[in-house]
Amino acid sequence: MQTSNDLRNLLARIDHRGYPAYKDTRGTYQFPGYVLSIDHVQGDPYASPSKLSVHVSGKTAALPQSLYGTSHQRIALQDELTRRFGWQAGQFSFQAKGSGQSGLISVSRCGQEILERTACSLNPKNGDLVMRFEVGFPANGRTINARELEKILFEFLPKCVKGALFYQNLDGKRLQAIADLAENQQYIREQLPKLGLCAFVANGSILPRESGVSSRPMKNGVVFQSPKELEVSMELPCGGRITGMGIKKGITLIVGGGYHGKSTLLKALELGVYNHIAGDGREYVITDQTAVKIRAEDGRSIKKTDISMFISDLPNGKDTVGFETEDASGSTSQAANVVEAMEAGTSLMLIDEDTSATNFMIRDELMQLVIRRDMEPITPLIDRIRELYEQYGISSVIVAGSSGAYFHAADSIIQMDRYVPRDITAYAKKEAERFPVLIEPREAAKKPAFERKIRPSREFKDNDRIKMKTMAKDGVMINKEMIDLRYVEQLADSEQLTALGYCVSYAQKRIFDGRRTLCQAVDELEAVMNEQGLSAICESRSSIASMARPRRQEIFACFDRYRSLKAE
Repeated sequence: MQTSNDLRNLLARIDHRGYPAYKDTRGTYQFPGYVLSIDHVQGDPYASPSKLSVHVSGKTAALPQSLYGTSHQRIALQDELTRRFGWQAGQFSFQAKGSGQSGLISVSRCGQEILERTACSLNPKNGDLVMRFEVGFPANGRTINARELEKILFEFLPKCVKGALFYQNLDGKRLQAIADLAENQQYIREQLPKLGLCAFVANGSILPRESGVSSRPMKNGVVFQSPKELEVSMELPCGGRITGMGIKKGITLIVGGGYHGKSTLLKALELGVYNHIAGDGREYVITDQTAVKIRAEDGRSIKKTDISMFISDLPNGKDTVGFETEDASGSTSQAANVVEAMEAGTSLMLIDEDTSATNFMIRDELMQLVIRRDMEPITPLIDRIRELYEQYGISSVIVAGSSGAYFHAADSIIQMDRYVPRDITAYAKKEAERFPVLIEPREAAKKPAFERKIRPSREFKDNDRIKMKTMAKDGVMINKEMIDLRYVEQLADSEQLTALGYCVSYAQKRIFDGRRTLCQAVDELEAVMNEQGLSAICESRSSIASMARPRRQEIFACFDRYRSLKAE
Protein backbone atom coordinates (compact mmCIF):
# COMPACT_ATOMS: atom_id res chain seq x y z
CA MET A 1 0.00 0.00 0.00
CA GLN A 2 1.23 3.48 -0.87
CA THR A 3 0.83 6.71 1.06
CA SER A 4 -1.21 9.76 0.19
CA ASN A 5 2.05 11.60 -0.47
CA ASP A 6 2.94 8.98 -3.09
CA LEU A 7 -0.34 9.75 -4.82
CA ARG A 8 0.28 13.49 -4.64
CA ASN A 9 3.73 13.06 -6.19
CA LEU A 10 2.31 10.80 -8.90
CA LEU A 11 -0.30 13.40 -9.82
CA ALA A 12 2.41 16.03 -10.12
CA ARG A 13 4.38 13.79 -12.50
CA ILE A 14 1.49 13.05 -14.86
CA ASP A 15 0.03 16.59 -14.94
CA HIS A 16 -0.53 17.85 -18.51
CA ARG A 17 0.16 14.43 -19.99
CA GLY A 18 -2.31 12.51 -22.19
CA TYR A 19 -5.41 11.21 -20.39
CA PRO A 20 -4.35 7.51 -20.46
CA ALA A 21 -1.57 8.36 -17.98
CA TYR A 22 -4.27 8.52 -15.30
CA LYS A 23 -4.19 4.69 -15.40
CA ASP A 24 -1.01 4.91 -13.29
CA THR A 25 -3.08 6.06 -10.31
CA ARG A 26 -4.74 2.66 -9.86
CA GLY A 27 -3.95 1.26 -6.44
CA THR A 28 -4.51 1.83 -2.72
CA TYR A 29 -3.34 4.80 -0.70
CA GLN A 30 -3.30 5.41 3.04
CA PHE A 31 -4.96 8.69 3.99
CA PRO A 32 -5.45 9.95 7.56
CA GLY A 33 -8.31 7.84 8.95
CA TYR A 34 -9.06 5.81 5.83
CA VAL A 35 -7.67 3.98 2.80
CA LEU A 36 -8.49 5.27 -0.68
CA SER A 37 -8.64 2.68 -3.44
CA ILE A 38 -8.70 3.75 -7.10
CA ASP A 39 -10.26 0.64 -8.59
CA HIS A 40 -10.94 1.59 -12.20
CA VAL A 41 -9.80 4.60 -14.23
CA GLN A 42 -11.89 5.84 -17.12
CA GLY A 43 -10.16 5.86 -20.48
CA ASP A 44 -11.49 9.21 -21.58
CA PRO A 45 -12.96 12.30 -19.86
CA TYR A 46 -16.22 11.64 -21.72
CA ALA A 47 -16.41 7.97 -20.71
CA SER A 48 -18.11 6.49 -17.65
CA PRO A 49 -16.49 7.97 -14.52
CA SER A 50 -13.66 6.31 -12.61
CA LYS A 51 -14.59 3.97 -9.75
CA LEU A 52 -13.13 4.58 -6.31
CA SER A 53 -13.72 3.21 -2.85
CA VAL A 54 -12.96 4.33 0.67
CA HIS A 55 -12.19 1.82 3.41
CA VAL A 56 -12.65 2.90 7.04
CA SER A 57 -11.79 0.60 9.93
CA GLY A 58 -14.47 -0.14 12.46
CA LYS A 59 -12.34 1.43 15.17
CA THR A 60 -12.08 4.70 13.25
CA ALA A 61 -15.72 4.82 12.13
CA ALA A 62 -16.73 3.99 15.73
CA LEU A 63 -20.34 3.20 14.86
CA PRO A 64 -22.05 1.61 17.90
CA GLN A 65 -22.79 -2.07 17.27
CA SER A 66 -26.35 -1.52 18.50
CA LEU A 67 -27.00 0.31 15.22
CA TYR A 68 -26.31 -2.78 13.10
CA GLY A 69 -27.04 -5.68 15.42
CA THR A 70 -29.44 -7.33 12.97
CA SER A 71 -29.24 -7.64 9.19
CA HIS A 72 -32.21 -5.30 8.60
CA GLN A 73 -30.66 -2.68 10.91
CA ARG A 74 -27.32 -3.03 9.10
CA ILE A 75 -28.97 -2.52 5.70
CA ALA A 76 -30.85 0.52 7.02
CA LEU A 77 -27.61 1.97 8.41
CA GLN A 78 -25.77 1.34 5.12
CA ASP A 79 -28.62 3.09 3.33
CA GLU A 80 -28.38 6.13 5.60
CA LEU A 81 -24.59 6.36 5.26
CA THR A 82 -24.94 6.19 1.47
CA ARG A 83 -27.49 9.01 1.54
CA ARG A 84 -25.27 11.04 3.84
CA PHE A 85 -22.20 10.50 1.65
CA GLY A 86 -24.26 11.42 -1.42
CA TRP A 87 -25.38 14.65 0.21
CA GLN A 88 -21.79 15.53 1.12
CA ALA A 89 -20.55 14.67 -2.37
CA GLY A 90 -23.27 16.82 -3.91
CA GLN A 91 -21.74 19.86 -2.21
CA PHE A 92 -18.50 19.36 -4.13
CA SER A 93 -19.54 17.69 -7.37
CA PHE A 94 -18.28 19.63 -10.43
CA GLN A 95 -16.48 22.15 -8.20
CA ALA A 96 -13.36 20.87 -9.91
CA LYS A 97 -13.53 22.01 -13.53
CA GLY A 98 -12.71 20.42 -16.86
CA SER A 99 -14.17 18.75 -19.92
CA GLY A 100 -16.64 15.87 -20.09
CA GLN A 101 -17.34 14.26 -16.69
CA SER A 102 -14.54 16.25 -15.03
CA GLY A 103 -15.24 17.02 -11.39
CA LEU A 104 -18.17 14.63 -10.91
CA ILE A 105 -18.40 13.01 -7.47
CA SER A 106 -21.37 10.68 -7.13
CA VAL A 107 -22.65 7.67 -5.26
CA SER A 108 -25.76 5.51 -5.66
CA ARG A 109 -28.89 7.62 -5.41
CA CYS A 110 -31.25 6.04 -2.89
CA GLY A 111 -35.02 6.28 -3.29
CA GLN A 112 -37.84 5.85 -0.79
CA GLU A 113 -37.16 2.13 -0.38
CA ILE A 114 -34.32 0.80 1.77
CA LEU A 115 -32.30 -1.62 -0.33
CA GLU A 116 -29.08 -3.53 0.21
CA ARG A 117 -26.54 -1.96 -2.15
CA THR A 118 -22.94 -2.47 -3.17
CA ALA A 119 -22.38 1.28 -2.65
CA CYS A 120 -21.89 0.79 1.08
CA SER A 121 -21.00 -2.36 2.95
CA LEU A 122 -20.49 -2.70 6.67
CA ASN A 123 -18.82 -5.74 8.18
CA PRO A 124 -21.11 -6.88 11.03
CA LYS A 125 -18.19 -8.55 12.83
CA ASN A 126 -15.82 -5.62 13.19
CA GLY A 127 -17.69 -2.55 11.88
CA ASP A 128 -15.32 -1.97 8.95
CA LEU A 129 -16.88 0.23 6.27
CA VAL A 130 -16.47 0.37 2.50
CA MET A 131 -18.03 3.20 0.45
CA ARG A 132 -17.92 2.88 -3.35
CA PHE A 133 -18.45 5.91 -5.56
CA GLU A 134 -17.52 7.52 -8.88
CA VAL A 135 -15.29 10.45 -9.74
CA GLY A 136 -14.81 12.16 -13.09
CA PHE A 137 -11.06 12.61 -13.36
CA PRO A 138 -10.51 16.20 -14.61
CA ALA A 139 -9.04 17.04 -17.98
CA ASN A 140 -8.61 19.98 -20.31
CA GLY A 141 -9.71 18.45 -23.58
CA ARG A 142 -7.95 15.09 -23.30
CA THR A 143 -5.02 16.42 -21.30
CA ILE A 144 -4.74 15.56 -17.60
CA ASN A 145 -5.55 18.34 -15.17
CA ALA A 146 -3.99 16.77 -12.08
CA ARG A 147 -4.32 19.89 -9.94
CA GLU A 148 -8.10 19.65 -10.14
CA LEU A 149 -8.01 15.93 -9.27
CA GLU A 150 -5.72 16.74 -6.35
CA LYS A 151 -8.36 19.20 -5.17
CA ILE A 152 -10.99 16.41 -5.28
CA LEU A 153 -8.90 13.72 -3.59
CA PHE A 154 -7.13 15.84 -0.97
CA GLU A 155 -9.65 18.57 -0.21
CA PHE A 156 -13.19 17.51 -1.10
CA LEU A 157 -13.07 13.75 -0.46
CA PRO A 158 -11.69 13.90 3.12
CA LYS A 159 -14.59 16.20 4.05
CA CYS A 160 -17.09 13.76 2.51
CA VAL A 161 -15.57 10.79 4.32
CA LYS A 162 -15.32 12.43 7.72
CA GLY A 163 -18.74 14.07 7.44
CA ALA A 164 -20.54 10.90 6.37
CA LEU A 165 -18.67 7.91 7.79
CA PHE A 166 -17.25 9.00 11.16
CA TYR A 167 -19.77 8.53 13.95
CA GLN A 168 -18.46 11.54 15.87
CA ASN A 169 -19.70 13.79 13.03
CA LEU A 170 -23.11 12.14 12.66
CA ASP A 171 -26.43 12.62 14.46
CA GLY A 172 -26.48 9.70 16.89
CA LYS A 173 -30.16 10.16 17.72
CA ARG A 174 -31.10 10.05 14.04
CA LEU A 175 -29.10 6.87 13.49
CA GLN A 176 -30.71 5.25 16.53
CA ALA A 177 -34.17 6.22 15.25
CA ILE A 178 -33.33 4.58 11.91
CA ALA A 179 -32.20 1.40 13.67
CA ASP A 180 -35.37 1.39 15.79
CA LEU A 181 -37.58 1.88 12.73
CA ALA A 182 -35.89 -1.05 10.98
CA GLU A 183 -36.43 -3.20 14.06
CA ASN A 184 -40.11 -2.24 14.25
CA GLN A 185 -40.66 -2.89 10.54
CA GLN A 186 -39.07 -6.33 10.79
CA TYR A 187 -41.13 -7.12 13.89
CA ILE A 188 -44.39 -6.35 12.07
CA ARG A 189 -43.27 -8.43 9.08
CA GLU A 190 -42.61 -11.38 11.38
CA GLN A 191 -45.97 -10.92 13.12
CA LEU A 192 -48.04 -11.06 9.93
CA PRO A 193 -48.24 -14.88 9.62
CA LYS A 194 -48.72 -15.26 13.37
CA LEU A 195 -51.75 -12.97 13.21
CA GLY A 196 -53.15 -14.63 10.09
CA LEU A 197 -52.39 -11.55 7.99
CA CYS A 198 -50.75 -11.04 4.61
CA ALA A 199 -50.38 -7.25 4.93
CA PHE A 200 -50.66 -4.36 7.39
CA VAL A 201 -51.30 -0.66 6.75
CA ALA A 202 -50.80 1.59 9.78
CA ASN A 203 -53.21 4.36 10.69
CA GLY A 204 -51.64 7.69 9.83
CA SER A 205 -49.95 6.41 6.68
CA ILE A 206 -49.88 8.63 3.58
CA LEU A 207 -50.36 6.39 0.54
CA PRO A 208 -50.81 8.86 -2.37
CA ARG A 209 -47.59 9.95 -4.06
CA GLU A 210 -46.52 13.45 -5.06
CA SER A 211 -46.98 12.75 -8.78
CA GLY A 212 -46.77 10.01 -11.37
CA VAL A 213 -43.02 10.56 -11.65
CA SER A 214 -42.26 11.13 -7.96
CA SER A 215 -42.41 8.53 -5.21
CA ARG A 216 -42.39 11.11 -2.44
CA PRO A 217 -45.55 11.45 -0.33
CA MET A 218 -48.26 13.81 -1.52
CA LYS A 219 -48.47 17.01 0.49
CA ASN A 220 -51.80 17.20 2.29
CA GLY A 221 -52.57 13.65 1.17
CA VAL A 222 -55.47 11.85 2.86
CA VAL A 223 -54.31 10.17 6.07
CA PHE A 224 -55.06 6.46 6.14
CA GLN A 225 -57.52 5.25 8.76
CA SER A 226 -58.48 1.61 9.11
CA PRO A 227 -62.09 0.49 9.35
CA LYS A 228 -62.81 -0.57 12.92
CA GLU A 229 -63.72 -4.08 11.76
CA LEU A 230 -60.23 -4.63 10.34
CA GLU A 231 -58.15 -2.86 12.98
CA VAL A 232 -55.15 -4.68 14.42
CA SER A 233 -52.85 -3.40 17.18
CA MET A 234 -49.31 -4.42 18.10
CA GLU A 235 -46.79 -3.48 20.75
CA LEU A 236 -43.59 -2.52 18.94
CA PRO A 237 -40.21 -3.62 20.32
CA CYS A 238 -38.77 -0.11 20.10
CA GLY A 239 -41.52 1.71 21.90
CA GLY A 240 -45.17 2.49 21.34
CA ARG A 241 -48.27 0.73 20.19
CA ILE A 242 -49.26 0.75 16.54
CA THR A 243 -52.74 0.30 15.09
CA GLY A 244 -53.79 -0.15 11.51
CA MET A 245 -55.65 -2.23 8.98
CA GLY A 246 -54.78 -5.89 8.86
CA ILE A 247 -55.47 -7.64 5.57
CA LYS A 248 -56.25 -11.24 6.40
CA LYS A 249 -54.98 -14.25 4.53
CA GLY A 250 -57.46 -15.48 1.96
CA ILE A 251 -59.09 -13.50 -0.81
CA THR A 252 -59.47 -9.76 -0.36
CA LEU A 253 -61.32 -7.59 -2.85
CA ILE A 254 -60.68 -3.84 -3.09
CA VAL A 255 -63.53 -2.02 -4.81
CA GLY A 256 -64.75 1.54 -5.30
CA GLY A 257 -65.24 4.25 -7.87
CA GLY A 258 -62.55 5.55 -10.17
CA TYR A 259 -59.90 7.80 -8.59
CA HIS A 260 -60.95 6.81 -5.07
CA GLY A 261 -57.66 5.16 -4.14
CA LYS A 262 -57.98 1.47 -5.06
CA SER A 263 -54.81 1.28 -7.15
CA THR A 264 -53.02 3.62 -4.74
CA LEU A 265 -53.59 1.14 -1.93
CA LEU A 266 -52.52 -1.76 -4.12
CA LYS A 267 -49.34 0.09 -5.19
CA ALA A 268 -48.46 0.70 -1.55
CA LEU A 269 -48.94 -3.01 -0.85
CA GLU A 270 -46.76 -3.92 -3.86
CA LEU A 271 -43.85 -1.90 -2.48
CA GLY A 272 -44.61 -2.92 1.10
CA VAL A 273 -42.28 -5.87 0.47
CA TYR A 274 -39.48 -3.31 1.11
CA ASN A 275 -38.86 -1.20 4.17
CA HIS A 276 -39.23 2.56 3.63
CA ILE A 277 -37.39 5.55 5.05
CA ALA A 278 -38.87 7.71 7.80
CA GLY A 279 -41.13 10.42 6.38
CA ASP A 280 -42.13 8.38 3.34
CA GLY A 281 -45.67 7.91 4.64
CA ARG A 282 -45.48 4.15 4.00
CA GLU A 283 -42.98 3.27 6.74
CA TYR A 284 -45.53 0.96 8.30
CA VAL A 285 -47.12 -0.45 5.17
CA ILE A 286 -45.79 -3.98 5.54
CA THR A 287 -46.60 -6.73 3.05
CA ASP A 288 -45.79 -10.44 2.96
CA GLN A 289 -42.16 -10.57 1.81
CA THR A 290 -43.01 -12.98 -1.02
CA ALA A 291 -45.89 -10.96 -2.53
CA VAL A 292 -45.95 -10.77 -6.35
CA LYS A 293 -47.86 -8.34 -8.57
CA ILE A 294 -49.60 -10.37 -11.29
CA ARG A 295 -50.63 -8.80 -14.59
CA ALA A 296 -51.07 -9.52 -18.29
CA GLU A 297 -47.93 -9.06 -20.34
CA ASP A 298 -48.60 -9.33 -24.06
CA GLY A 299 -45.60 -10.33 -26.14
CA ARG A 300 -43.43 -11.77 -23.39
CA SER A 301 -41.38 -14.94 -23.77
CA ILE A 302 -42.44 -18.10 -21.91
CA LYS A 303 -40.05 -21.03 -21.48
CA LYS A 304 -41.26 -24.56 -20.67
CA THR A 305 -43.86 -23.41 -18.14
CA ASP A 306 -46.73 -25.62 -16.96
CA ILE A 307 -49.83 -23.45 -17.46
CA SER A 308 -52.24 -26.40 -17.67
CA MET A 309 -53.89 -25.26 -14.45
CA PHE A 310 -55.40 -22.42 -16.48
CA ILE A 311 -55.02 -23.33 -20.16
CA SER A 312 -55.45 -26.76 -21.73
CA ASP A 313 -56.83 -28.55 -24.79
CA LEU A 314 -55.72 -25.89 -27.24
CA PRO A 315 -57.25 -26.32 -30.73
CA ASN A 316 -53.78 -26.57 -32.30
CA GLY A 317 -52.80 -29.31 -29.86
CA LYS A 318 -49.95 -27.25 -28.39
CA ASP A 319 -48.51 -28.60 -25.15
CA THR A 320 -49.52 -26.51 -22.13
CA VAL A 321 -47.61 -28.59 -19.55
CA GLY A 322 -44.31 -27.43 -21.04
CA PHE A 323 -45.68 -24.34 -22.74
CA GLU A 324 -43.36 -22.21 -24.85
CA THR A 325 -43.89 -19.07 -26.90
CA GLU A 326 -41.92 -16.01 -27.96
CA ASP A 327 -45.05 -13.86 -28.16
CA ALA A 328 -47.54 -14.62 -25.38
CA SER A 329 -51.11 -13.33 -25.42
CA GLY A 330 -52.62 -11.48 -22.48
CA SER A 331 -54.25 -14.58 -21.00
CA THR A 332 -51.31 -16.97 -21.50
CA SER A 333 -48.86 -14.41 -20.13
CA GLN A 334 -50.96 -13.85 -17.02
CA ALA A 335 -51.39 -17.60 -16.54
CA ALA A 336 -47.62 -18.01 -16.81
CA ASN A 337 -47.08 -15.15 -14.36
CA VAL A 338 -49.26 -16.91 -11.76
CA VAL A 339 -47.50 -20.26 -12.17
CA GLU A 340 -44.03 -18.67 -12.18
CA ALA A 341 -44.94 -16.78 -8.99
CA MET A 342 -45.88 -20.14 -7.44
CA GLU A 343 -42.52 -21.53 -8.54
CA ALA A 344 -40.77 -18.54 -6.93
CA GLY A 345 -42.52 -19.30 -3.62
CA THR A 346 -45.13 -16.57 -3.37
CA SER A 347 -47.75 -16.56 -0.62
CA LEU A 348 -49.62 -13.50 -1.90
CA MET A 349 -50.77 -12.36 -5.33
CA LEU A 350 -51.61 -8.69 -5.97
CA ILE A 351 -53.85 -8.11 -8.98
CA ASP A 352 -55.43 -5.02 -10.56
CA GLU A 353 -58.19 -5.64 -13.10
CA ASP A 354 -56.94 -2.62 -15.10
CA THR A 355 -53.74 -4.49 -16.04
CA SER A 356 -55.28 -7.95 -16.35
CA ALA A 357 -56.61 -9.95 -19.28
CA THR A 358 -60.40 -10.05 -18.94
CA ASN A 359 -60.72 -13.58 -20.34
CA PHE A 360 -58.15 -14.79 -17.80
CA MET A 361 -59.91 -13.16 -14.85
CA ILE A 362 -63.59 -14.04 -15.50
CA ARG A 363 -66.17 -15.55 -17.82
CA ASP A 364 -69.63 -14.29 -16.99
CA GLU A 365 -72.52 -16.73 -16.73
CA LEU A 366 -74.13 -15.76 -20.02
CA MET A 367 -70.88 -16.37 -21.89
CA GLN A 368 -70.51 -19.74 -20.15
CA LEU A 369 -74.01 -20.70 -21.25
CA VAL A 370 -73.48 -19.64 -24.85
CA ILE A 371 -69.90 -20.93 -25.19
CA ARG A 372 -69.80 -24.25 -23.36
CA ARG A 373 -66.97 -25.07 -20.99
CA ASP A 374 -65.67 -27.85 -23.24
CA MET A 375 -65.23 -25.30 -26.04
CA GLU A 376 -63.14 -22.88 -23.96
CA PRO A 377 -59.46 -23.81 -23.28
CA ILE A 378 -59.05 -21.08 -20.65
CA THR A 379 -59.96 -21.77 -17.05
CA PRO A 380 -60.32 -18.25 -15.58
CA LEU A 381 -58.63 -17.29 -12.33
CA ILE A 382 -62.00 -16.93 -10.60
CA ASP A 383 -62.43 -20.71 -10.93
CA ARG A 384 -59.02 -21.36 -9.29
CA ILE A 385 -58.75 -18.51 -6.78
CA ARG A 386 -60.06 -20.49 -3.80
CA GLU A 387 -58.09 -23.54 -4.85
CA LEU A 388 -54.88 -21.49 -4.85
CA TYR A 389 -55.54 -20.42 -1.28
CA GLU A 390 -56.92 -23.64 0.17
CA GLN A 391 -54.46 -26.05 -1.48
CA TYR A 392 -51.35 -23.91 -1.94
CA GLY A 393 -51.73 -21.25 0.77
CA ILE A 394 -51.60 -18.39 -1.74
CA SER A 395 -53.71 -15.39 -0.74
CA SER A 396 -54.94 -12.77 -3.19
CA VAL A 397 -55.64 -9.05 -3.05
CA ILE A 398 -57.63 -8.01 -6.12
CA VAL A 399 -58.61 -4.51 -7.22
CA ALA A 400 -61.94 -4.49 -9.09
CA GLY A 401 -63.94 -1.50 -10.25
CA SER A 402 -66.20 -2.80 -13.01
CA SER A 403 -67.04 -6.44 -12.24
CA GLY A 404 -68.62 -7.96 -9.16
CA ALA A 405 -67.67 -11.49 -10.21
CA TYR A 406 -65.30 -11.97 -7.28
CA PHE A 407 -67.80 -10.98 -4.58
CA HIS A 408 -68.81 -14.60 -4.10
CA ALA A 409 -65.23 -15.84 -3.78
CA ALA A 410 -63.90 -13.05 -1.57
CA ASP A 411 -63.40 -13.46 2.17
CA SER A 412 -63.08 -9.73 2.74
CA ILE A 413 -64.29 -6.76 0.67
CA ILE A 414 -62.89 -3.28 1.19
CA GLN A 415 -64.40 -0.22 -0.45
CA MET A 416 -62.15 2.78 -1.05
CA ASP A 417 -64.23 5.93 -0.67
CA ARG A 418 -62.20 9.12 -1.34
CA TYR A 419 -59.07 7.28 -0.16
CA VAL A 420 -60.84 6.12 3.03
CA PRO A 421 -61.22 2.31 3.36
CA ARG A 422 -64.53 0.84 4.48
CA ASP A 423 -65.31 -2.80 5.28
CA ILE A 424 -68.38 -3.66 3.19
CA THR A 425 -68.03 -7.45 3.32
CA ALA A 426 -71.42 -8.15 4.90
CA TYR A 427 -73.27 -5.70 2.64
CA ALA A 428 -71.57 -6.93 -0.56
CA LYS A 429 -72.14 -10.59 0.33
CA LYS A 430 -75.82 -9.93 0.94
CA GLU A 431 -76.19 -8.18 -2.42
CA ALA A 432 -74.29 -11.02 -4.10
CA GLU A 433 -76.98 -13.46 -2.97
CA ARG A 434 -79.25 -11.89 -5.57
CA PHE A 435 -76.84 -13.08 -8.26
CA PRO A 436 -76.31 -16.77 -7.51
CA VAL A 437 -73.52 -18.69 -9.19
CA LEU A 438 -75.19 -20.96 -11.73
CA ILE A 439 -72.16 -22.86 -13.01
CA GLU A 440 -70.75 -25.72 -10.97
CA PRO A 441 -67.16 -25.42 -9.75
CA ARG A 442 -64.36 -27.20 -11.58
CA GLU A 443 -62.30 -30.14 -10.42
CA ALA A 444 -59.01 -29.33 -8.74
CA ALA A 445 -56.09 -28.90 -11.12
CA LYS A 446 -52.96 -30.98 -11.08
CA LYS A 447 -50.12 -29.21 -9.29
CA PRO A 448 -47.82 -27.50 -11.82
CA ALA A 449 -44.48 -29.19 -12.44
CA PHE A 450 -41.46 -27.09 -11.49
CA GLU A 451 -38.74 -29.25 -12.97
CA ARG A 452 -37.27 -27.03 -15.68
CA LYS A 453 -33.56 -27.78 -16.04
CA ILE A 454 -31.39 -25.04 -17.49
CA ARG A 455 -28.45 -25.44 -19.86
CA PRO A 456 -25.83 -22.69 -20.25
CA SER A 457 -25.64 -20.67 -23.46
CA ARG A 458 -22.52 -21.16 -25.53
CA GLU A 459 -21.78 -17.44 -25.78
CA PHE A 460 -21.08 -17.30 -22.05
CA LYS A 461 -18.51 -20.05 -22.36
CA ASP A 462 -16.78 -18.55 -25.39
CA ASN A 463 -16.52 -14.95 -24.13
CA ASP A 464 -14.63 -13.89 -21.04
CA ARG A 465 -16.53 -10.62 -20.75
CA ILE A 466 -20.19 -10.01 -21.40
CA LYS A 467 -21.47 -6.62 -22.51
CA MET A 468 -24.17 -5.40 -20.17
CA LYS A 469 -26.24 -2.22 -20.03
CA THR A 470 -29.08 -1.28 -17.72
CA MET A 471 -31.96 0.55 -19.39
CA ALA A 472 -33.30 2.40 -16.32
CA LYS A 473 -36.16 0.23 -14.97
CA ASP A 474 -37.19 -0.98 -18.43
CA GLY A 475 -34.78 -3.86 -18.71
CA VAL A 476 -31.18 -4.98 -18.97
CA MET A 477 -29.24 -5.52 -22.18
CA ILE A 478 -26.94 -8.56 -22.20
CA ASN A 479 -24.80 -8.62 -25.32
CA LYS A 480 -27.43 -7.95 -28.02
CA GLU A 481 -30.46 -9.19 -26.14
CA MET A 482 -32.81 -7.02 -24.12
CA ILE A 483 -34.53 -8.66 -21.13
CA ASP A 484 -37.78 -6.69 -20.92
CA LEU A 485 -38.64 -6.01 -17.28
CA ARG A 486 -41.00 -3.06 -17.74
CA TYR A 487 -43.93 -4.98 -16.30
CA VAL A 488 -42.12 -6.46 -13.30
CA GLU A 489 -43.64 -3.70 -11.22
CA GLN A 490 -42.01 -4.42 -7.86
CA LEU A 491 -38.54 -3.51 -9.09
CA ALA A 492 -37.93 -0.29 -7.19
CA ASP A 493 -34.52 0.82 -8.47
CA SER A 494 -32.50 0.58 -11.68
CA GLU A 495 -29.58 -0.81 -9.66
CA GLN A 496 -31.69 -3.90 -9.03
CA LEU A 497 -31.81 -4.44 -12.78
CA THR A 498 -28.03 -4.15 -12.94
CA ALA A 499 -27.84 -6.86 -10.29
CA LEU A 500 -30.26 -9.01 -12.28
CA GLY A 501 -27.99 -8.72 -15.31
CA TYR A 502 -25.08 -9.97 -13.23
CA CYS A 503 -27.28 -12.76 -11.83
CA VAL A 504 -27.87 -13.96 -15.40
CA SER A 505 -24.17 -13.79 -16.27
CA TYR A 506 -23.06 -15.49 -13.04
CA ALA A 507 -25.62 -18.27 -13.41
CA GLN A 508 -24.73 -18.84 -17.06
CA LYS A 509 -21.03 -19.15 -16.26
CA ARG A 510 -21.08 -20.94 -12.92
CA ILE A 511 -24.46 -22.52 -12.15
CA PHE A 512 -26.44 -23.59 -15.21
CA ASP A 513 -25.25 -27.07 -16.20
CA GLY A 514 -28.29 -28.87 -17.58
CA ARG A 515 -28.77 -30.78 -14.31
CA ARG A 516 -29.95 -28.07 -11.95
CA THR A 517 -33.54 -26.88 -12.08
CA LEU A 518 -34.29 -23.16 -12.17
CA CYS A 519 -35.33 -23.34 -8.49
CA GLN A 520 -31.99 -24.94 -7.57
CA ALA A 521 -30.11 -22.33 -9.60
CA VAL A 522 -31.85 -19.44 -7.83
CA ASP A 523 -31.25 -21.13 -4.47
CA GLU A 524 -27.54 -21.26 -5.25
CA LEU A 525 -27.46 -17.64 -6.43
CA GLU A 526 -29.12 -16.49 -3.21
CA ALA A 527 -26.70 -18.57 -1.14
CA VAL A 528 -23.75 -16.84 -2.83
CA MET A 529 -25.22 -13.39 -2.14
CA ASN A 530 -26.10 -14.30 1.45
CA GLU A 531 -22.69 -15.74 2.27
CA GLN A 532 -20.36 -13.54 0.22
CA GLY A 533 -22.40 -10.38 -0.28
CA LEU A 534 -24.06 -8.87 -3.32
CA SER A 535 -20.71 -7.94 -4.85
CA ALA A 536 -19.84 -11.63 -5.24
CA ILE A 537 -21.87 -11.91 -8.44
CA CYS A 538 -20.01 -9.03 -10.10
CA GLU A 539 -17.78 -10.11 -12.97
CA SER A 540 -14.91 -7.82 -11.97
CA ARG A 541 -14.24 -7.93 -8.24
CA SER A 542 -11.72 -5.08 -8.58
CA SER A 543 -14.36 -2.77 -10.05
CA ILE A 544 -17.70 -3.66 -8.49
CA ALA A 545 -20.79 -2.36 -10.25
CA SER A 546 -23.41 -0.21 -8.56
CA MET A 547 -26.06 -2.77 -7.65
CA ALA A 548 -29.05 -3.14 -5.35
CA ARG A 549 -30.24 -6.55 -4.30
CA PRO A 550 -33.41 -7.87 -5.97
CA ARG A 551 -35.79 -10.26 -4.26
CA ARG A 552 -35.95 -13.93 -5.12
CA GLN A 553 -39.21 -13.26 -6.96
CA GLU A 554 -37.58 -10.72 -9.30
CA ILE A 555 -34.65 -13.07 -9.99
CA PHE A 556 -37.15 -15.66 -11.19
CA ALA A 557 -39.01 -13.00 -13.19
CA CYS A 558 -35.79 -11.99 -14.96
CA PHE A 559 -34.85 -15.54 -15.92
CA ASP A 560 -38.41 -16.24 -17.04
CA ARG A 561 -38.27 -13.28 -19.46
CA TYR A 562 -34.81 -14.11 -20.78
CA ARG A 563 -35.39 -15.27 -24.35
CA SER A 564 -31.99 -17.04 -24.52
CA LEU A 565 -32.79 -19.20 -21.48
CA LYS A 566 -32.32 -22.84 -22.50
CA ALA A 567 -34.95 -24.69 -20.46
CA GLU A 568 -35.72 -28.40 -20.76
